[in-house]
Amino acid sequence: MIRKIPLAWLQLTREKTRLIVALAGIAFANILMFMQLGFREALFDGNVQFHQSLNGEIVVINPQSDALLSLKTFSQRRLYQVLALEEVESVHPIYIGFTSWRNPQTRKLRSIQVIGFDPDDSIVNLPGVQQNLDKIKQPDVFLFDQGSRQEFGTIAADFLQGKAIETEVGGRTIKIGGLFQLGTSFGADGNLITSDLNFFRLFNQDGRNLGLIDVGLVKLKPGANTKVVLEKLRSSITQKDIRLLSKQEFIDFEKSYWASSTAIGFIFTLGTIMAFVVGTVIVYQILYSEIADHLPEYATLKAIGYTQFYLLIVIFQQALILATLGYMPGFAFAIFQYNIVQKETLLPITMTISRALLVLLLTVLMCCISGAIAIRKLRAADPADIFS
Repeated sequence: MIRKIPLAWLQLTREKTRLIVALAGIAFANILMFMQLGFREALFDGNVQFHQSLNGEIVVINPQSDALLSLKTFSQRRLYQVLALEEVESVHPIYIGFTSWRNPQTRKLRSIQVIGFDPDDSIVNLPGVQQNLDKIKQPDVFLFDQGSRQEFGTIAADFLQGKAIETEVGGRTIKIGGLFQLGTSFGADGNLITSDLNFFRLFNQDGRNLGLIDVGLVKLKPGANTKVVLEKLRSSITQKDIRLLSKQEFIDFEKSYWASSTAIGFIFTLGTIMAFVVGTVIVYQILYSEIADHLPEYATLKAIGYTQFYLLIVIFQQALILATLGYMPGFAFAIFQYNIVQKETLLPITMTISRALLVLLLTVLMCCISGAIAIRKLRAADPADIFS
């Protein structure tokens, strides 16, 4: 039995060097799209890890707050007003601030995020926090985020070796009493967790008032409907100095800030578009050259009865073959790059099925658009020119 080899494949493989160059160009465009989309998602995921860890259903913030790194305080009394609703089980104030951290080894200063709350309350679901809550009840004892960048020092490694770690934070000497895992974000390179009392000891010189909080967490009684409770709270609390959000709305609030209120989200989106355009141009040049070099052959096919539609199908087949073959090395190298970036920056950048499918779809679309533009050259394939 004779197996028929598609004409599109024969045309592409006739000049293997050109094919390799084409695949390299498509793979390069794929890598660019993967990296831009990966960084964009890491931007969002990294900045909402704390939000996702909150052990509560409703969040209260100041309406003038833009994001976690620029929270405005509000009166703690507003948070306790929420307790008037029978569906509410408890409320918990959370304090967040940025101060300086002195690397114990290099003595260099670096900004670090500090999170404070009552250690008698279990309000965050982060690895390492629950088992260390008793430790942060002690004066000037903090938990260090082992997902922090290495510029803060070899804190995690030294602590696991049993070394006592003391350093200066905000000009105050503190001790590391344990480790937890949160990770870096575009807003914070490192994190500390401590009690509310230790937080105010640290930020006392900045004039922080114990009655002013950054985030209020509301836990509902079992069976309570978050949406219904939110509607009741919004109708009963008429003051405009607080904003009530569900946990998911709080996550979306943070993502929206980074997507629309900063240049970072726009830059990564623009980078993806530029990678798509670059790939389109590369594939177009390859297909156009392929058609131009084989114009007499296409004219001959027309002369012996093949239709223009058949030739169009051949071109689009070539485009799909290029898309498929070029995608695979781009996908593999992108995973390799993700691993390097995650190791060096500690950002939560990983390959996801949805992103892999999106880039595959964009690659196919990219090659089809290139094919649609390149087929205009086929109109020049006139059988009369062959026999004149």
